[in-house]
Amino acid sequence: MTALPTVSMLLPFTLLAPLVAMLLIVFLPKEETKTIKIVAAMGMFVSLALSIYAFFHYDQSLGGMQFTLTIPWIPDLGVNLAFGVDGLSLPMLLLTNLIGFSSIYASWNMDKRVKEYFILLLILIAGVMGTFIARDLFIFFLFYEIVVIPIYMMVIIWGSTKRVTKEYAGMKLTIYLLIGSAFLLVGMIALYLAAASNGNPTFMFDELAARQSLYSPAFQKIAFALMLFGFGSLISMFPFHSWSPDGYAGAPTAVSMIHAGVLKKIGGYGLIRLGVYVLPLGAKYWAPVIAVLAVGNVLYAAFIALAQKDLKYVVGYSSVSHMGYVLIAIAALNPTAATGAVAMMFAHGVMAALFFAMIGFIYEKTHTRNISELGGLAHQVPRLAIGFMIAGLASLGLPGTVNFAAEFTIFIGAIKVLPVQTILGVAGIIFTAVYILRTIANVLFGPRRPEWDHLTDIRGPELVPLVLLSFVIFLGGIFPNILLRLIDSGVTSSGLAKVLELVSQVKMGGLF
Repeated sequence: MTALPTVSMLLPFTLLAPLVAMLLIVFLPKEETKTIKIVAAMGMFVSLALSIYAFFHYDQSLGGMQFTLTIPWIPDLGVNLAFGVDGLSLPMLLLTNLIGFSSIYASWNMDKRVKEYFILLLILIAGVMGTFIARDLFIFFLFYEIVVIPIYMMVIIWGSTKRVTKEYAGMKLTIYLLIGSAFLLVGMIALYLAAASNGNPTFMFDELAARQSLYSPAFQKIAFALMLFGFGSLISMFPFHSWSPDGYAGAPTAVSMIHAGVLKKIGGYGLIRLGVYVLPLGAKYWAPVIAVLAVGNVLYAAFIALAQKDLKYVVGYSSVSHMGYVLIAIAALNPTAATGAVAMMFAHGVMAALFFAMIGFIYEKTHTRNISELGGLAHQVPRLAIGFMIAGLASLGLPGTVNFAAEFTIFIGAIKVLPVQTILGVAGIIFTAVYILRTIANVLFGPRRPEWDHLTDIRGPELVPLVLLSFVIFLGGIFPNILLRLIDSGVTSSGLAKVLELVSQVKMGGLF
């Protein structure tokens, strides 16, 4: 394996690239809007290039955490500035940079307070990135909290006001995230104290998992419940999902892309990395509840999406529905389903980001997201229509897209353990096909409407999200092993597969 001279600095450099670009923008005059955008794009390009390098130079035969760096930060509390990636976190790192880079170009026509906008956007991207490369729970939580501040500011300043005001959307989103993080903080402290009962405090994920003998079954049930509420709210688990569609609708395009594409995935990633891996008995106990709520995600949100008239709300509720598949996979508690869960998070992130980018362009050009006011747009903006269709077909799991491979892997893993919930989940695909195909038909096709003849198709920088994200959707669909083999190595080498095998043999009373 070819390595960089300072391979341990690869992840810090990946994280620092957007932050360095942000600092450069701070010193640029606010009138230099084009220079600001170029600097932001260059910073994200460096970060994306480094994450692609890490993805293709990760040694799957060796497995485990690689590109690691550990610096003691608060030794008395056992806090380390520790970074690293494995087959579970590396796809999420790549996803963050794919969407982050695309979001810069989706915002290329931004003309309102451009300097502040790109400063906050780069902080947001770096914050999300930090959660996926952190190997220390304290650092993970720190980056998670950093994410909340720029999201709130970007929604209330640059958001759109349609069905809900941007102030309402920003406040609702922030309150839900903070309430979830409060429960997460309590669970984190409880876990830290339990792990430190041997006199050696630590926040390191691997160390916390290695000390499972210190966690009684009763403790695991309570601690996992706290984690479930915290991470479940973030992944928009039913019935704690209502903030999500409103947040999408009120946010500017780039924030919608990051929110749907990677912010939600922190919840799913956290449930797997911290919940299932560290507290497997708690996961076993609460799995029946997760499975039932997951079906609520898939079916309820799909039904609601059928009734929506606003494009962002259609995709917003669709996103809630798709997260139900991730939750079903987590509840199944087996390696195949876990692999499918991570693959689904990656696939949905790319698809949702492309969808929101295309919706953002539609709104920018037509000044409406109301489906009934649109129609026949494929006549005037064929390239935009292609991007919208690719996102829609990926959303319904068309074979040949990465979403199909992810969903199929989940169903194969979950059907063995949760046959009823899996069958209901498969039925949700039917409703997805209905609202996606109907939306495509009503927005893109039909007779040419003269009121849209003045529209210009996407071109230049606007093509970046379309080309890049579409390429990833089809590359992952045609060659799914590029993604699935890496994730499977993470499930196996991290010890998660062994934990799932052991917990499957444990008999304990569930709630249902």
